[in-house]
Amino acid sequence: MQAQTAKKKAIVVVSFGTSYPETLKLNIESVENRIREAFPDYEVRRAFTSRTVISLLAKRDGVRTDNEVQALERLRTDGFQEVYIQPLHIVPGAEYDKIRRMVNQYAHAKDRAFEKIRLSRPLLYAMGQDNHPDDYEIAIKALASQLPEFEPASAVVLMGHGGMHPANAAYGVFQLKLEDAGLANTYIYTVEGYPSLDRIIGKLKQKQVKKVTLMPFLLVAGDHAAKDMAGEAEDSAKSQLLAAGFEVDVYFRGLGENKAFQDIYVAHLQAAIDHPPHGHII
Repeated sequence: MQAQTAKKKAIVVVSFGTSYPETLKLNIESVENRIREAFPDYEVRRAFTSRTVISLLAKRDGVRTDNEVQALERLRTDGFQEVYIQPLHIVPGAEYDKIRRMVNQYAHAKDRAFEKIRLSRPLLYAMGQDNHPDDYEIAIKALASQLPEFEPASAVVLMGHGGMHPANAAYGVFQLKLEDAGLANTYIYTVEGYPSLDRIIGKLKQKQVKKVTLMPFLLVAGDHAAKDMAGEAEDSAKSQLLAAGFEVDVYFRGLGENKAFQDIYVAHLQAAIDHPPHGHII
């Protein structure tokens, strides 16, 4: 009697992507490699959701990268039966919704491409309700490992992306959770949405802060970090803070470089594999 052939299992690590080669290696590839270490029985593949980034890498560097649909179709062609998708997004916003809709289509198609397909959750999703973990508290503990030593006249200002999507409210929740964790001099603002940098500057002045450390609350320290946060233009966060009279330091590393954040994505993926309600219910 022949032994049953093992099912082919794959993990697709999906991010918006970046056109900065060194940032790609430090922040995205490092998470992918951490996932490979944690799940040696799975094929781990990359997908970007940004068609602009994919096109730029192809034209400039001759590097081919699948988008999220191409990655799944390639797995179908290669005969994989079980597929798990781990998004590297911070909040369940527009890019996450794009992936969720795609996974739903595959999961409920009459001619199913895979025996099992599951979507894991982004960095910030659950808040401790219904026996789910509190992703915010876990992320704050990971963040604490890269924060400078506390000084009364100093503060850390985190830059998130933000946008029109309702998930942008996660940043306001994160601010409240920072306060609950005792990080009273750590603030978060978004490039596109609320909380605004103007609001944070007002808070800093009220607390008589003298020195600010700017830090990206993004997977990668790419365009937004280089231009919107630390750029020399007068509307960058650094320029606005300097103009407001603060001394400014810049911590120019994405969250993907931090092993504690890498481990969060591994934990979310493990939850999606072992306990679907702790991942994402399709």
